[in-house]
Amino acid sequence: MRFLGVKTAMLAAGLMLAGAGQAAPQAPAAPPPATAATTAATSAAPTATTPAAATAAKATPAAAATPAANDPLLAVDGAPAMKIDPTIGQPIPGGWKLQPQVTDNGRYAAWMHNAILLPVIVAISVLVLFLLLFVVARFNRRANPVPSKTAHNTVIEVIWTLVPVIILVLIAIPSIGLLSRQYKPAPKNAITLKATGNQWYWTYSYPDNGGFEITANILKEKDEAAPGERARTDADGPRLLAVDNRVVLPVGVPIRLITTSADVIHSWTIPAFWIKLDAVPGRLNETSFTIEKPGVYFGQCSELCGPKHGFMPIAVEAVPLDVFNKWVVAKGGKVAGAPDAAAAAPATTTNATTPAAPEGPVAGNAATPAPVTNQAATANPAGAGNTGN
Repeated sequence: MRFLGVKTAMLAAGLMLAGAGQAAPQAPAAPPPATAATTAATSAAPTATTPAAATAAKATPAAAATPAANDPLLAVDGAPAMKIDPTIGQPIPGGWKLQPQVTDNGRYAAWMHNAILLPVIVAISVLVLFLLLFVVARFNRRANPVPSKTAHNTVIEVIWTLVPVIILVLIAIPSIGLLSRQYKPAPKNAITLKATGNQWYWTYSYPDNGGFEITANILKEKDEAAPGERARTDADGPRLLAVDNRVVLPVGVPIRLITTSADVIHSWTIPAFWIKLDAVPGRLNETSFTIEKPGVYFGQCSELCGPKHGFMPIAVEAVPLDVFNKWVVAKGGKVAGAPDAAAAAPATTTNATTPAAPEGPVAGNAATPAPVTNQAATANPAGAGNTGN
């Protein structure tokens, strides 16, 4: 019996050693299946993400058109920082000419003023003055003691009737052309700016860029501003023309201007654009223009609208189109024509996760399911653990 017990103990010890001998090779053998599964998952991951990468590559131009919202573009008066040129876009001390024009209609109107209206006005004034002096010198009592009794002169009457008609026709031809140009409808690619007059400030909205709004108030002088209130500086613009929020518009892009009013009649006027458009309550007025030169341009309300009529300035900052797009995004708007990020995200996610479904059974090895799931379904809204089955 004792021998049998010793034999049994020796057999049990042998079995234990044999089991340990078989388990020892399996410990290092475990990683190969994991490595294989991981390799499968790794090879599956590019396959699953390749459509997403392709979608992102296709969306790259649109994404480039929509800049990041953290650009420092609100440095001065809610607009990109720009140095003001005191010789353009604002009144010049001692100036008596029209402001330099930066729109096509403005240059045409300035040419008509300088080449047609001004010479005609000067010529007529000189002629009338000459006739007046001639009559005083020739037909006074001393020079002509016996006055003439002539009542009519057909030739003179025909001349002084036809000449003014011809002059008016010559002036009317370019005038009608300028009038039609000023009210020419804006093209389809125009950017819309809606200006609403209030007593006594302006509200602006950008319907084509998400509909965001800005409000522009006059900046007070240092001795007029309350404690803690922002006061005007030279970087903001001239006295009575600087505002706390400038209108920002792109250069070289047609602008559709729409004006209305919330209370009384106002008038949105920028002399350098040759724009003066009334803002009437309950009515929308429209015109269009294209700014040709970057800069800061100032104007004022040009319709008597109450006791603070003279304190409704307008400030427009014209910038390149790419800077304008970044400013729009910084203001919380969207670039016209760019896809909506919220609408594009689900489509991108679907494209990224759809190819992962057939890879699920291959990559989902029972030995290591978690690594496979995390790599193949990182973009899945359901989160980790969904293998796509």
